[in-house]
Amino acid sequence: MGKYTYLHVIEVTRHTAWGPNTEEDTKEYIEQVLVSQLEKPRQDYELAVCLKDTGILIGGVGIHVKDTNAEMGYILNPDYQGKGYATEAAQALLGFGFSTLDVHRIYATCRPENKASEKVMQQIGMQREGIMREHWYYKGEFHDSYLYSILAEEYYRT
Repeated sequence: MGKYTYLHVIEVTRHTAWGPNTEEDTKEYIEQVLVSQLEKPRQDYELAVCLKDTGILIGGVGIHVKDTNAEMGYILNPDYQGKGYATEAAQALLGFGFSTLDVHRIYATCRPENKASEKVMQQIGMQREGIMREHWYYKGEFHDSYLYSILAEEYYRT
């Protein structure tokens, strides 16, 4: 079951271009992630978010390198939202991106109505660059996104 236990929930996928997922969708996604690990140079990293004490899978984070930039994202089981886990995982992802992947800038987007995701980006030191108006078409309509980013020098200053 794993990720499927929450990726089929409409509340979780409301702000994503995918989902709600079927169990088959989730299996296909996991297969794609496994294949992407073999790419050289590797550009896509999808990581599980698990509770330290129990190892229970509660979400996922990803970072996708594009030249000197990287895009990051995160998703959590609603049972674990609002407890600081997304912020902790996103902060760790910044460290990985800047220290290990040596990128210059990491950015993320969220739908304007997704206040929880926007709060995570603010808490990890990202700055809002602006709004991308109706830049993304999915689920039958155009969507706006807030664009946030942080530069390596800003990350290392904090």
